[in-house]
Amino acid sequence: MFKFSLGLLLVTYALATSPEEEQGVRFASKCETCKILATELQERLSETGKSHDVIETGYSVDDVKPKKRTEYRRSELRLLESLENVCDRILEYNLHKERSDSTRFAKGMSETFKTLHGLVDKGVKVDLGIPQELWDKPPVEVTHMKSQCEDMLEQYEDTIYEWYFHEQDQKGLIDHLCAEQVLQENDKKCLKETLQNAGEKRKSKKNAKGDRGGEL
Repeated sequence: MFKFSLGLLLVTYALATSPEEEQGVRFASKCETCKILATELQERLSETGKSHDVIETGYSVDDVKPKKRTEYRRSELRLLESLENVCDRILEYNLHKERSDSTRFAKGMSETFKTLHGLVDKGVKVDLGIPQELWDKPPVEVTHMKSQCEDMLEQYEDTIYEWYFHEQDQKGLIDHLCAEQVLQENDKKCLKETLQNAGEKRKSKKNAKGDRGGEL
């Protein structure tokens, strides 16, 4: 019985871990990938949606039949251009290992690497086992999430089209795609996690001090 239990434990452990996980790598969850995909696509749409151009579609040999005129910001062309290479934007993210929730994926240098670069600038020798020129390259978690993003985009393309043409005035893409289509109820925790930037933190601390100062 003991041998069986021990063997079962070893098999379970082998199935639950991978070489990457054994090295401390924790790949993005489906929630994290969907959240960032939706965020980046909506950001890209906000960039392309500023145009007030009108495009003409349709074709006739004699040019007698009028072409259909469509506002660019409501056109399929805008969506296609926004979708193009949207997953490449994930490579702008870094892994902030000092955070444990989904905000570990964020743009900008992590606090850990800011500290390490600061030490190097002061002449301290820092050996991470990798060349310094690779420090700022996207980590494996980020490059892997880019691949996850591309797979998700292909799988849920129709859902994104539906939102773009029929739902975007009523709700955000995170709600329509991630909360309602991609994720199970117990997988949605990361959707509520937001990254607070340094300016907001300083403002929050200042307000807190002000509140305490007014107490009797």
